[in-house]
Amino acid sequence: MSLKIIKLDNKKDVKTFVDAQYLFYKNDPNFVPPLKMDRMKLLNIDKNPFFKHSEIQLFLAENNGVVVGRIAGITNKNHNDTHNDKLGFFGFFECEDNVKTAKALFVEAEKWVKSKGMNAIRGPVNPSMNDEVGLLVDGFDSPPVVLMTYNPSYYINLIEKSGYSKEKDLLAYHLVNKEYISDKMKRLNDLIRDKFKITIRNVNFKDKAQFKKDVAALKFVYNSAWQPNWGFVKMTDEEFDFLANDLKQIADPVYTMIAEVDGKVAGFALGLPDINQALIYNKGGGIIGGIWNLLTKKSKINMLRIIVLGVLPEYQKTGVDSVLYWEMGTRGVPKGITQGEASWILEDNEMMKKGLTTTMKGKVYKTYRLYEKGL
Repeated sequence: MSLKIIKLDNKKDVKTFVDAQYLFYKNDPNFVPPLKMDRMKLLNIDKNPFFKHSEIQLFLAENNGVVVGRIAGITNKNHNDTHNDKLGFFGFFECEDNVKTAKALFVEAEKWVKSKGMNAIRGPVNPSMNDEVGLLVDGFDSPPVVLMTYNPSYYINLIEKSGYSKEKDLLAYHLVNKEYISDKMKRLNDLIRDKFKITIRNVNFKDKAQFKKDVAALKFVYNSAWQPNWGFVKMTDEEFDFLANDLKQIADPVYTMIAEVDGKVAGFALGLPDINQALIYNKGGGIIGGIWNLLTKKSKINMLRIIVLGVLPEYQKTGVDSVLYWEMGTRGVPKGITQGEASWILEDNEMMKKGLTTTMKGKVYKTYRLYEKGL
């Protein structure tokens, strides 16, 4: 065995890094190939505003010229400023089922983040908590939904044998529309709307000026409502706009809602049709194949991911969240949406967990884990 860990530098190397992911899922029926163009954009340090305050270093593992793994070391200045940490991160981890290879990859990522002054490393994050997060540790029997991670089950062993231990679990709840859409729930939500004067409107995607105003409102709610959450880091204006422009390509205005109380913004919710149900057929990850499968298989999409639902602190006990959940579920029915996923939810976010289990009748069906190691 001639194992080498290669430090990647140029744009050609980034493409090699992106292409490497597909080598580890050739016979996995649940793997959804991400669009390579999107991966390249995410890792582009000149275009992704995340890298204005953060750094990344890519590594590739080769054995006799054959790619057998990859990893990224990441530093996030805004995270460390927010939490008064000296914490580095790892992400984009892929590896053959070989502990020696995994350890060699982690050693290089750890050395790199330590050279940047970090005293611990956490992951996987790809590349931040505002992107794709966590290692799948339970729920391998179905494909991931849009913008959620997926990995072989043996990655758990590789990471733990490399000296990492659990830091936090993130939960995904499976929802079935017919289990919570009822006359009783409608009456309850009508009472809540009347009592607190709650109205729901869609984000305006067509009017550029109004869309800009709506995005500013979403940004304010997002950065305020999530502030107390573990690991949360406010998104910069550029980061939020970058994400909003990306999501605009796949979002449906019907599921992009702003809640107002007495005409004032109180919260918002964003649901994304699970385009992974179409992209799973796009085995090469190319953009043309991706568009073709999205066009031809759009009618088969029957799941919605509730990716964000947030309420400003002063409105969190008014039932705004319940109304947003109700709207998300009922709006999907005419479009053939019969089920959903609410993800991800911190394992200790008791308020959100209670709402999902009692109001929405949801059940945890996938668990993702963040690991950490002292350096």
